[in-house]
Amino acid sequence: MANFSLGKFPHVDLCDLLKLEGWVESGAQAKVVIGNGEVLVDGIIESRKRCKILPGQTVEFAGQRVTVIA
Repeated sequence: MANFSLGKFPHVDLCDLLKLEGWVESGAQAKVVIGNGEVLVDGIIESRKRCKILPGQTVEFAGQRVTVIA
């Protein structure tokens, strides 16, 4: 499983994380897959596009998984 470092930021929006990980090509595509219920946060479907992902949370999409770290 991969890690995503927030660096100096306290959180990352879910749609931005999908783009930054290269799982989607655009913000519009991220919003569609999130809206379709294709993204899990800590094993639960997340439909909020701007959901704030915090350190320690795990995001899954299309067979890929990343854990957010500080």
